[in-house]
Amino acid sequence: MTAIKLSPRLAAVKDLVNDQARVADIGSDHAYLAAALLLEKKSEFALVGEVAQGPLENAIHTVATYGLSDRVTCRLADGLAAIEPDDQIETVVIAGMGGLLIEKILAAGQNKGPFNQLILQPNTDQAAVRLWLSKNGYRIDQEKIVQEGHHRYEIIVAVPGQQELTRAEWTFGPKLLQAKDPVFLAKWEQERNRAAEVLSRLESAQQKGSKKYVNLQEKLNFINQEVFDGQSK
Repeated sequence: MTAIKLSPRLAAVKDLVNDQARVADIGSDHAYLAAALLLEKKSEFALVGEVAQGPLENAIHTVATYGLSDRVTCRLADGLAAIEPDDQIETVVIAGMGGLLIEKILAAGQNKGPFNQLILQPNTDQAAVRLWLSKNGYRIDQEKIVQEGHHRYEIIVAVPGQQELTRAEWTFGPKLLQAKDPVFLAKWEQERNRAAEVLSRLESAQQKGSKKYVNLQEKLNFINQEVFDGQSK
C-alpha cells in the first residue's frame, strides 16, 4: 500500500499534531489527514466528522482502502457534535474552512472542550479566529504559514491558557509577526500592493476624502508599521 501524499498545507498540519494524540478532524477532505497520521504511527486513533453524507462516504472509502477502519471512526455530525466522550479526543483539527465558520464551530461546541490542542487552518478571517481563542480560554502556542501554489495558508495551534492579544497580534498572528518568515512577508507585501493600487484609483477618481480611502490608508499604514517596521513602498 502506497503512503498518502498530503498537500503542503495538510502535511504542515500533520506535523503540528502532538505525538500519539487522539485526533478529531472536522471536515476531513477524504480523511487523508487521519489516514496519514495512523499510517505514520503519529496517532493511535482518529475521528473524522463530516456534516454531509457524500463527504462522509468519501472518508469511509479512504479509511477502508488503507485498512484503518478499526482505528478511524467516521461520523455524520455537525462540527464538534461529532465528538463523543468515549472518543477521548485530545487534538481537534479544523482546516480548509473560512475563519468565521471555524469560529462558529468552536463556539457551538464549547461544551465539548477544552481540548489539549486545537489546530486551525482558516482560509479567511484569521483575525476572528485568534480573537475567539483569546476570549475563550486558549492561547496561541504555534503558528505556521505555508505556500501552496499561489495560495498562502496560515495554521494556528492553540492550547488551554490565558492570552491577551494586541491589534497587531490578532491581525497578523503573534508567532508569525515575531518570525516574519519569507512567506509571511510575501503575503503582506501583496496585501499592501493591493491597498496601494486601490488608493491610487480612488485618488484618480477624486475620492481622497471618502471613508473608503481613509480606512484603506489606515490599513496600509498599519501594515507598513507593524510588518515592515515603518517602511512604506
